[in-house]
Amino acid sequence: MKVEIKSWLDDKILFAVETESLKLAVELAVKSGAILVGANLEVANLVGARLVGANLDHANLDGAILVGANLVGAKLVGANLVGAKLVGANLDHANLDGARLDHANLDHANLDGANLVGANLEVANLTGARLAHANLDGANQIGRAHV
Repeated sequence: MKVEIKSWLDDKILFAVETESLKLAVELAVKSGAILVGANLEVANLVGARLVGANLDHANLDGAILVGANLVGAKLVGANLVGAKLVGANLDHANLDGARLDHANLDHANLDGANLVGANLEVANLTGARLAHANLDGANQIGRAHV
């Protein structure tokens, strides 16, 4: 089947491919170096996806399931991850500057060296999350996050 990854900003097609699932399409897009800025991946099932170095700045990942996903070095500046499930995800050195992570589940996620400057973590679940060398300057609602 043909899978199209579109921008939530203007409905422009960012990447299209014949494949079996949205997860495989996103992995192929990242592997090919596609720029997925503003991608609409709302409630996408990306369990275990390999998205190392992905450029997902300003992407809509509201409610996305990224359990066990590998997002090492991913660019998620200003991304909407409200209510996303990132349990056990690897976000080592990911750039989440200004990202919306309110109500996100980051239980046992690896955020070592991640940039969370200005991120909204209101009621986010950070239980067991690794945050060594993470930059949380200006992160909002950190006191209300479940750590």
